[in-house]
Amino acid sequence: MIEKLLTVFRIPELRYKIILTLCLLGVYRLGYYIFLPIVDQSVLMAALERQKDDTSSLANALSVLQVFSASSIGMSTIFGLGIMPYISASIIFQLFATVYPPLEKLQKEGEAGRKKINEYTRYATVVLAFIQSYFWVSMLSRNFPGAVLPEFENPFQYFAAAITMTAGTVLLMWIGEQIDEYGIGNGISLLIMAGILCRMPEALQSLVQPAFKDGFKLGTEAGIDKLLMLAALFVVVIIAVVYITQGQRKIPTQSAKHVRGRRMWGGQKQYLPLRVNQSGVMPIIFASSLLLFPAFIFDGLGKWLNFSPLISLGSAFQSDRGVLYNVCYVALIYFFCYFWTAITFNPKDIANNLKDYGSFIPGYRPGRRTAEYLEKVMVRITYVGAAFLSIVAVIPSVLAQFLQVNPLVASFFGGTGLLIAVSVALDVVQKIDSHIVMRNYTGLLEKDS
Repeated sequence: MIEKLLTVFRIPELRYKIILTLCLLGVYRLGYYIFLPIVDQSVLMAALERQKDDTSSLANALSVLQVFSASSIGMSTIFGLGIMPYISASIIFQLFATVYPPLEKLQKEGEAGRKKINEYTRYATVVLAFIQSYFWVSMLSRNFPGAVLPEFENPFQYFAAAITMTAGTVLLMWIGEQIDEYGIGNGISLLIMAGILCRMPEALQSLVQPAFKDGFKLGTEAGIDKLLMLAALFVVVIIAVVYITQGQRKIPTQSAKHVRGRRMWGGQKQYLPLRVNQSGVMPIIFASSLLLFPAFIFDGLGKWLNFSPLISLGSAFQSDRGVLYNVCYVALIYFFCYFWTAITFNPKDIANNLKDYGSFIPGYRPGRRTAEYLEKVMVRITYVGAAFLSIVAVIPSVLAQFLQVNPLVASFFGGTGLLIAVSVALDVVQKIDSHIVMRNYTGLLEKDS
């Protein structure tokens, strides 16, 4: 394996791509710590720290958003919004393409249509980033007294800060596109992964810190038995995530035989791969985002009406406690798995494409019967994929509640962060592997002969 890793850096083009990608990720991490000049960071961080135990607090919402947006909005830096506006704009256009005919037509125009949709996505990103950043800065002044320095308490300074954060988001979007074109891997995904992995040192510190007081004695908070159990569980979860992420249902297809000249073509058996986890990480993102609202709504109504059962209901929706939260979480994951699969997977188009290329699924007529069969298969494997996502999603809350593990540490055992990190890592390894194999070296994923 060491020899294979050294081979990666012996290929000049691949070495250039990897170094460029690491440098651009370094620029992202540098901007992560450049603060907005109008914000008193010490006052803001102290206020957010006090809110951590509040069910409906803004701090809890920000901790969820920061996981899958590569953002540092709680620190109010120039990259505070991360790439969440770009992700939001991309999702909006992807959803609109299924219901708005002009966008659907653009999607079917190939590369030219894709470039046009990307252009619209960039424009929408700028608009969303400016609106979100201006809302954030003005909200700081209202909800966190002293967070905005007194000399900057005016709309013009808010506008300047919003422009700064918008420019930071646009720069991140540009960095992601440069990684796509000149680096290795998907740029946007790598930015999110970097934002997730940068939390790992803090998580390890919080896990091992009690050992400085009690040592690694059995039964203590940082006991060797607990650490070994967490390490084994981490390995098992990673293996399961990789297995399901790579899992496919292969549908056998066969091309029709036809004669050209004196030769017979076709008749070959192939496979149509259908991913078990067709929807990826999107169902968890949607479900966790929606479940931020019940805690806000019930807690706010309960305090306004002075009705304690509503406040208790809001507490039940807190992400680190309550069976109700996990039940709703699983239900929403199942719903969004089927919803997102229905949007991204069109059995009629696949059936028509097979028919146009002269291929068919043995035992099923081309056209409607093939589409019905593909839809039936996808419904079944989506159920398995949704069950897998549900288990991975609830692991952090189960660990935090029953094993008394720090929520930051527990987040690396499941949830959105783990799925994104594993998926992106697999994608990068596969792209590096393709470069190596193309030059007649043994791939990273191949066994030595």
